[in-house]
Amino acid sequence: MSITRVVTALAVAIGLGWTVARATATSQSAPSSASCSAAAVSAPVSHLASTGGVNAYGCEGSWAYLWATITVGPNRIGVTELMRFDSSTSTWHFASRARYCHPSVLPTVVYRRACFSN
Repeated sequence: MSITRVVTALAVAIGLGWTVARATATSQSAPSSASCSAAAVSAPVSHLASTGGVNAYGCEGSWAYLWATITVGPNRIGVTELMRFDSSTSTWHFASRARYCHPSVLPTVVYRRACFSN
């Protein structure tokens, strides 16, 4: 791994940690069949990598954001994910930030916390 990648990952982790220290985990109204819990929203991440912890998350309607720390080999990396609830499977799934990060598509809190981080 190059020193540039390590320094960048460290800077992102510190920035995310600072931001999380100022924010609190929130849970807003989710569809009645959607579970807006840290475990439910982070399940897709947990299936791909070892989760070092959920730093913050929040839901509004069928959308959620997730700030988590994952472990990849010896490295801990802060990630930000946009999630969308699939009512047909009653589970949260990754949603493309490139496709959905627009203020007219996402609820304000999800837009601000999912679309302006790493």
